[in-house]
Amino acid sequence: MNACLQAMTAPQWWLIPAVAVAAAIVSALVILLIRPLLQKHALAKPNARSSHRTPTPQGAGIAVIAATLLIAGLAIAHLGEGLSNFPALLFGAALFVAALGFADDIKPVPVLPRLLLQAIAVGAVVVAPSCDLRLAPFLPLEIERGLLVLAGLWFVNLVNFMDGLDWITAAEVVPITAAIALLGVAGGLPLTVSLVAAALCGAMLGFAPFNRPVATIFLGDVGSLPIGLLLGWCLLQTAGQHHFGAALLLPLYYLADATLTLVRRLIRREPFWVAHRSHFYQRATDNGFTVMQVVSEVFTLNLVLAALAAFSIKAASPTADVALFAVGAAAVASTLLRFSRQRNAKAV
Repeated sequence: MNACLQAMTAPQWWLIPAVAVAAAIVSALVILLIRPLLQKHALAKPNARSSHRTPTPQGAGIAVIAATLLIAGLAIAHLGEGLSNFPALLFGAALFVAALGFADDIKPVPVLPRLLLQAIAVGAVVVAPSCDLRLAPFLPLEIERGLLVLAGLWFVNLVNFMDGLDWITAAEVVPITAAIALLGVAGGLPLTVSLVAAALCGAMLGFAPFNRPVATIFLGDVGSLPIGLLLGWCLLQTAGQHHFGAALLLPLYYLADATLTLVRRLIRREPFWVAHRSHFYQRATDNGFTVMQVVSEVFTLNLVLAALAAFSIKAASPTADVALFAVGAAAVASTLLRFSRQRNAKAV
């Protein structure tokens, strides 16, 4: 973890809920302001990947990212001495990725240029942090950073891939960011990381009422891509604080669903970059699950994973990490298996 980032002190704990509430309010207000424009200029038409049947405005990610960066930035600036720890590079990269996502929402950007530009943004965050971060010191620094860039690029895109159902991104992001923010309150993370997580959590809560099934607005790539970058950074910093087990447990459902789907499509020689409906959460709706049933299960699973991550941090033991990861993996596997099977008609 960046040793230079400021740790939280007891009198600062109030910043976490205050930041979350402020970000929720700003996010909701900005959505109300921009929704008429998005309705005219940024309609998402149903395609092979879609779970909706009617054109719906997309671009609420503008509000989510604006609220996250604005409120987190003001809170960090409020700290005074925390200004030296301001993650300017992260904020700049998030804005860059958001602009790229917005361009892709309006007119699709070719795959290779899109990935290259995303890799530049991820690389800027991973390769040039303000302080050295080592997760695998047994590897040469260049190799470790290269692997982190690849992992970050995949995480940014998997969050985008998984944003294909009403409320599912909120069901994933809110428990993860809330857990990271609370970890900061408990003193397990630097304040800067906790503030970014709290702001993102609040901004997603402000977006959630508009995305409730049946959604009246979507995040769009302008939201899902920078959310993936910000969330990935928070998880990277969590791992850097020697909470590696927690950093893997928190996003385990998204990692499993997206990665297994990608591997399956590669084995079948399917063009993985083309819109599809083969993610487990998408197959669940095809197999008789309602949207609310899917997001409720995902949300509940993420609460379980967050609890396991908390136990992992408290235990601070490699043996406990392995055991808790096994429990989490079993819970995720059970959910994926249930999603991939036809739901009993009587149960529906």
